[in-house]
Amino acid sequence: MAQDKFDLRKVHDSFELCLVGNNEEDVLLDPYLEAFKELYKFFSLMGTVFGFVSSDVKEKVEILEKLRKHADHGEHFESVQSMMNYEQDGSLLTKKDYVSGSRTLLRLHRGLDFIYLFLKRLGELESANANTCAVCQTAYNETLAQYHPWLIRKGAVMAMYAMPSRDQLLEKVCLDASVAIKLLPEMLTVARQVYDRTQELYTKYDLHGLP
Repeated sequence: MAQDKFDLRKVHDSFELCLVGNNEEDVLLDPYLEAFKELYKFFSLMGTVFGFVSSDVKEKVEILEKLRKHADHGEHFESVQSMMNYEQDGSLLTKKDYVSGSRTLLRLHRGLDFIYLFLKRLGELESANANTCAVCQTAYNETLAQYHPWLIRKGAVMAMYAMPSRDQLLEKVCLDASVAIKLLPEMLTVARQVYDRTQELYTKYDLHGLP
């Protein structure tokens, strides 16, 4: 069904909304999660190839949505910076039995690095029939692989051998493949801005090493 397909426009628009506001260093969390809900469709439509990341994305989005909707402290999770301030000031990052939003978001942040690099290189493929396996493996090895144990790395790289050509992939997952390939550079630009801002916040608060 068309509504179950991946919509690159929604990802673009959601990431664009992440950057709206008075603070040019911050990232709004609600549209960030909306973007990842759409990216989850992309991972899911790829089947077992992205099984190593799709279930993790779904779980992390649900955790952050629960924190955001919490009656007592939901307002502190309006943006990445307000969340980090709240959790650091309240010594929540080391508190037992507390599920940290900053730690949870870090997993999505790393996933965004992977999907950005993969889609960027996918868009750079000159032939519609070019196989996507090599660009996906390279993107994975340069990003998410460094955080995964050997067994997951091995399984992920092996699964990627079954990946189709560029246009076959886009036809399989996208609402409109021709629109997606045209919109891709624009989406990647705004996704990179969101990634860079988030990366700078993790650096500012010294939270890259959260376990």
